[in-house]
Amino acid sequence: MGGLVDRSRGNAVLRACGCALAGLFLIAGCTADGTPKGGAASSPPGTPSGTGSPGASPPAAEPSGSTLLPMPALDESKQPRTVAEARDLLGRIIIAEQALGPEVVRSTPFESDPSRWPVLDEGCVWQTAGLPADVLATSTRYFHIPAGDGRGRVRISATVTVHHNREESGWETARSMEEVLRCPRQRLREGEELKNLWGGSFYLGEQMNGWTEDAFTETGEYVGAQDGGPYRYTWSQAQYGPVTVAIAARGAEGITEEAVSAFVVQGTSRMMLHAKQELGKAAG
Repeated sequence: MGGLVDRSRGNAVLRACGCALAGLFLIAGCTADGTPKGGAASSPPGTPSGTGSPGASPPAAEPSGSTLLPMPALDESKQPRTVAEARDLLGRIIIAEQALGPEVVRSTPFESDPSRWPVLDEGCVWQTAGLPADVLATSTRYFHIPAGDGRGRVRISATVTVHHNREESGWETARSMEEVLRCPRQRLREGEELKNLWGGSFYLGEQMNGWTEDAFTETGEYVGAQDGGPYRYTWSQAQYGPVTVAIAARGAEGITEEAVSAFVVQGTSRMMLHAKQELGKAAG
């Protein structure tokens, strides 16, 4: 991976593109803290359903009474110190397929190798490597909505990474910003590419970001030898204390861009809610 960017410089460069994040949450019908209005994601036209009817079934709702959680102060005593503690915390934050809706199922493989870490090399090709020193634990889960009834397969992944502290998780977000600047075109694997990538970042309190310490979103197009395309690709990452959470979604034929964004928002906000519940100081 190339050298890290200065965070203030990276934010300044991406500020003009920062409306991507605000637009993402507006599309999905969310409140300022990133949770869906009324406790559930909206039902944009083209949202996949089990019967193949556009807009028939939105992603799953947040638990009743827990959708609006203010930004709590971090309780540093709850931060994991060991790999075992980090993996335990990670397991309580990452979502399962049920959190995204009844149409979403597990892919094979379902979970990433816990000892490996994705790295974007100098040629803008994604590789895997051993975990860096600043990562205690990370995991990615893979889901999809099966193709059928005139629509293609929608692929979704959820990632949680646990660092030692807030500074390290902040640098992870900085690296994400650097990657989209350095590589607006990236190869996932043979026959699969991301193109025309651009992104934006907002600290807590900037624009619509009232739900995470640092929010980053990346948008572009996905093209696959088997899946076709180009189709909508969106990555959304959020930070709370030593934890980052992220959702990536790739659209398909017959699926609207709004539907793809709704799944991204639903997954990211749910995992951020879990992180706040696990690491935040109790009210009162």
